[in-house]
Amino acid sequence: MHPIEHLRYVARSSGVGQESLVRETAGALLSFGHDPAGLVTTCRRMLARQPSSGPLMWLASRVLTAADPRSEVRACMEAIAEDRTARLLSRELPVEVSVCVLGWPDLIGRALRLRGDLRVLVVDVLGEGHHLVRRLLEQDSWVDEVSESGLGAAAASADVVLLETAAVGPDGFLAVAGSRAAAAVAHAADVPVWLVAGKGTVLPGPMWDSLIERALGMVDAWEADEEVVPLALVDQVAGPDGLVSVSEAVSSTDCPVTPELFCSAI
Repeated sequence: MHPIEHLRYVARSSGVGQESLVRETAGALLSFGHDPAGLVTTCRRMLARQPSSGPLMWLASRVLTAADPRSEVRACMEAIAEDRTARLLSRELPVEVSVCVLGWPDLIGRALRLRGDLRVLVVDVLGEGHHLVRRLLEQDSWVDEVSESGLGAAAASADVVLLETAAVGPDGFLAVAGSRAAAAVAHAADVPVWLVAGKGTVLPGPMWDSLIERALGMVDAWEADEEVVPLALVDQVAGPDGLVSVSEAVSSTDCPVTPELFCSAI
């Protein structure tokens, strides 16, 4: 497939995990390594089609600011492939606890499949939860499917609420609709809230602002499939380095600020 057609295919894809999205995009970007103008245009178009992806923003920023874009593309692909977030999360979760999750989160789902001793309350947000339920039942996991109306009760009764994000900023994160309610209920009930943020999701302020403007700028908040959740509702962050504090996670961004990718520049 021609690189341009490949990028169009990736851009149209929905429901693709962040690792797959970055890997496929990075592979296609290799062909633009000696075309700086084409590389900028391509990255802008990809972000317009996948506006909620922090790792895609991370990839584009690193590649556009690199002295050798092709080498940076390969380095990013390697970093994403070696992301240990799911494995470390599976180790950090206490034994025989109940966890509440929303929808079908990729990294959380992988971590849960590595454990057989947890009770998992899966809230069927956006009609995606039953897919995760089916996968966990195939492995004889203890799992309950919860309707959206039961979100509050599930969050309050769990031992840990796990929320996954594709983008984290200085004071908030982007997550599936319902995450703010789940985090608020858990916070009020003294249930720990763990944010699961894989490689490339943590963005500096200007890049975060640009991503949110793309992702949510044209949609009424109550109609969007995603929402911004305050980091003040999060107790700890599970990422590539294991379980860390919120302040440590936010300060660990390795995404450069790239004005060429701001919404105003497009």
